[in-house]
Amino acid sequence: MATRTNLLSNWPLHYASNNNIKIKIAPKFPTNPYPSQALFLRPPPRLSAKKTSAAPTSSMAATVGAEEVLPPVLDSSSDPPSLFDGTTRLYTSYICPYAQRVWIARNYKGLQENIKLVPIDLENRPHWYKEKVYAPNKVPALEHNNEVRGESLDLLKYVDSNFEGPALYPEELIKREFAEELLSYTDTFNRAVLFSLKGESESEISTALDYLETALFKFSDGPFFLGQFSLVDIAYAPFIERFHPLLLDVKKYDITIGRPMLTSWIEEMNKIDAYKQTKRDPQELIAVLKKRFSIK
Repeated sequence: MATRTNLLSNWPLHYASNNNIKIKIAPKFPTNPYPSQALFLRPPPRLSAKKTSAAPTSSMAATVGAEEVLPPVLDSSSDPPSLFDGTTRLYTSYICPYAQRVWIARNYKGLQENIKLVPIDLENRPHWYKEKVYAPNKVPALEHNNEVRGESLDLLKYVDSNFEGPALYPEELIKREFAEELLSYTDTFNRAVLFSLKGESESEISTALDYLETALFKFSDGPFFLGQFSLVDIAYAPFIERFHPLLLDVKKYDITIGRPMLTSWIEEMNKIDAYKQTKRDPQELIAVLKKRFSIK
């Protein structure tokens, strides 16, 4: 059997059981020579700011649903913003799924005025970004309280813990445990889909998607992974947004066939303004991914 190049970091794989639902994790893949964010291209979160567990208020919902005028993308010819002047900034890319995660969380919590977007051209990055802002030279990165933090999953928790707005992390222990299980599976899921795109077999795609379908059965108090909308949905949404049209285009594989829970989840996600504001044209995403991974 030919050796395959791994496109994502090699996360630990395991069998998990919660509430009498057992989920089989996808088969183990070869060791990855690249960092996970090479796909599209953690200090612990601090628990300090107030947050609410209830649904957004009417005023907050209006803020979340309002159209935002997006700032222009900064490239190597662009001057930096006034760094470390007390402004909270999310350094992002409109095309990067990892950065999109934090962008969605910011929108959902109604933080458009509190966290300013600074979009970076990943193909022509400003030299000052690596030198003065974030040495790893990746997005997303959050400038807050004169510090800069990175890694999308860590930033989801950080934004939820340190800013006001609807809570994205559940209070119930059983949901917290399942949330961590699902978050730890995200890179495994992405890796499985990308391997299948590069090869002939669809078994890895099916295994990964069936994992999500089974997970969506766990809680009956809503259509999302933890019942109610949470950071778990945010973690998966940018990748489903890309893999759904890409698999249709490349493999003629519809991820929703035979998966009613996943179908419903996609429909419900597309009703959330905070997410809709971050979405890209599917044809643009297909073109970017085909070029990125040399897929014909």
